[in-house]
Amino acid sequence: MRSRRASRAATAAALLGALLTLALPACGSASDQDGNTDARATASAKRGVGLKKIGSFEAPVYVAGAPGFPKLLFVVEQPGRIVVLKDGRRAGTFLDLGDLVAYGGERGLLSVAFPPDYARSKRFYVYYTDQDGAIRVDELRRRTATRAAAGSRREVIRIPHPVNANHNGGQLQFLGNLLYFGTGDGGSGGDPPNNAQNKDVLLGKLLRIDPRAAGGKPYTVPASNPFVGKPGRDEIYSYGLRNPFRFSFDTTHGQPRIAIGDVGQNEFEELDYTTVGRATGANFGWDAFEGFGTYGDENSGTPNPGGTVKPIFAYGHSRGCTIIGGYVVRDPRLRGLRGRYVYADLCEGQLRSLVPHLKRAGDDRKLGLRVSSPSSFGEDQRHRLYVASLEGPVFRLVPR
Repeated sequence: MRSRRASRAATAAALLGALLTLALPACGSASDQDGNTDARATASAKRGVGLKKIGSFEAPVYVAGAPGFPKLLFVVEQPGRIVVLKDGRRAGTFLDLGDLVAYGGERGLLSVAFPPDYARSKRFYVYYTDQDGAIRVDELRRRTATRAAAGSRREVIRIPHPVNANHNGGQLQFLGNLLYFGTGDGGSGGDPPNNAQNKDVLLGKLLRIDPRAAGGKPYTVPASNPFVGKPGRDEIYSYGLRNPFRFSFDTTHGQPRIAIGDVGQNEFEELDYTTVGRATGANFGWDAFEGFGTYGDENSGTPNPGGTVKPIFAYGHSRGCTIIGGYVVRDPRLRGLRGRYVYADLCEGQLRSLVPHLKRAGDDRKLGLRVSSPSSFGEDQRHRLYVASLEGPVFRLVPR
């Protein structure tokens, strides 16, 4: 999420706090970037996608399933709780970290991730900002299928974030046994310390670790990480990111791909999409670039470092304010969306989809569905797709 003055939804304004500080152009509806009209969006809706409300929560910011438990769904609430649903019905509070979490603005409990061996190992991971504002990833274990063992909490990594309350990143995702997570650049505007381009700090990065404790260390770093044995922090997988609040893996191809919704500054929101292999050591360009253009002027921003990975898609702030990255649809029931990337914007509220390609995205269009103040998408173990609203509701995308 971003630091800016969004004019939509009083509830969202109250929840986002630090998100709403820069006076940027007001958000409003706009036609599709490629010139498509609402008629096309209506046609998309008629091809069979709708929204089914599954419940209301307190500032929900993420939704996830857990391997081995297809009947369960976990909803992350920003103040510090994870609510569990079983067969679509609320089954209680899975975890409450409210005493540890700094909640407000862009801070809070921001995501949860379950490793592939969760059914056996019982371990899972949470991403949150602590009372000092630092980014934390902790490991816990479940006590029962619907209740975590709060006393099992173990700190995996703590990343100082001392100056600003915004740009905390927030996503955890497993690919195999390795944990990827995206951190923001440290906040303010324009990345004054140049954290995103600095390979000696962990802010403004995509990080990759094995989160299991080993050899007396809280985690280990894969030897294949790009900066192992070279200048730069070993945990870094990619750099040059502003605030990769939401990213996901696309496993519909032979080589897995990563889709990063990187929140922009004054002009553009961007979607970065490449193979996971090509993301190794990749520089996504912030703060030399914003979207497809250079950022700032001769007195601000970073000189072009060369060799940066360009986004496949970007849109301007006449259409929205904060990209909410989503997923490439794998739900076989959503036939009209299979293989398309579904995403949204916090201000616009329209659910949209596009066709992701490694060079450029194509066919960006509205779905004809709107969610007020969307905060995140998520998938369950059956690849069903969900979208959460900061105002409380969580919806599942369903055929109709």
